[in-house]
Amino acid sequence: MARFVLTRLSPLPPADCWARLTAWPRHGNRVPFTRVSVVRGTGRKPGDVILARTALGPLRFDDPMELVELAAPTHCLLAKRGRVVRGGAELRIRAVGAGSAVDAGSAVDAGSEVVWAEELRITGLPRLFDPAVALAGRLVFGRVLDHLLATPPASATG
Repeated sequence: MARFVLTRLSPLPPADCWARLTAWPRHGNRVPFTRVSVVRGTGRKPGDVILARTALGPLRFDDPMELVELAAPTHCLLAKRGRVVRGGAELRIRAVGAGSAVDAGSAVDAGSEVVWAEELRITGLPRLFDPAVALAGRLVFGRVLDHLLATPPASATG
């Protein structure tokens, strides 16, 4: 299974980071050829399902993710339940502030530390390719995370 962890410091408080990270359709804004939507529930409670649908010409697949745990605004656990993509993702947010061990020597006076940890298994792809899948995941989901933390959710701009 390919594994990667992304960590970002944000000047935003945890509640603002949470709102941006759980604006599920916005995740598709930076994943090529992919649209993300909530297909069961509101995307705000365990049992709800988020669907990432990727399509490039005749190549199409769905990546359904069930929200397994949510503890707003600090923790979210998703299980990937698709035929092509399996595994899971965990999003963690914690407050950081002046004098904390996390921000020692950084420019962040107060805000949040955001951690995105993911495990991916691509059906039919030998484990030999796990390092390449992890690298691609770091690049793609790093772009997603940076985008989500840099721009406000659509509901905040409209």
